[in-house]
Amino acid sequence: MVVVELISGRTLDQGATVEEKLTEEYFRAVNYIELSEEDFRALGLKEGDKVKVKTEFGEVVVFAKLGDLPKGLAFIPMGPYVNMVIDPETDGTGMPQFKGVKARIEKTDEKVKTVKELLEAI
Repeated sequence: MVVVELISGRTLDQGATVEEKLTEEYFRAVNYIELSEEDFRALGLKEGDKVKVKTEFGEVVVFAKLGDLPKGLAFIPMGPYVNMVIDPETDGTGMPQFKGVKARIEKTDEKVKTVKELLEAI
């Protein structure tokens, strides 16, 4: 297990598919976490392995990608997967905080749920 600071934001792929949330393209655009090379190695990961992301707000299983990030920082694109693990409180702004959430990451064999399965579970 590694502990990271989780951040989120928009990506080109996420933005291009956001109007088609039940498509395979959107699923691929938002269902992953980028980790640093050091954290990737510490978890014994290969590109495309599945990891469980746990925070005080929830947990989700996503695919792992090697990212150009410093050790201890992880990124999940804005969307339903990151929404499962960030603080739902918006402080009246209508937007939750997408930065600086402490997360525990561990390799798993669990299934990455589809967007539809995630939404049905809420």
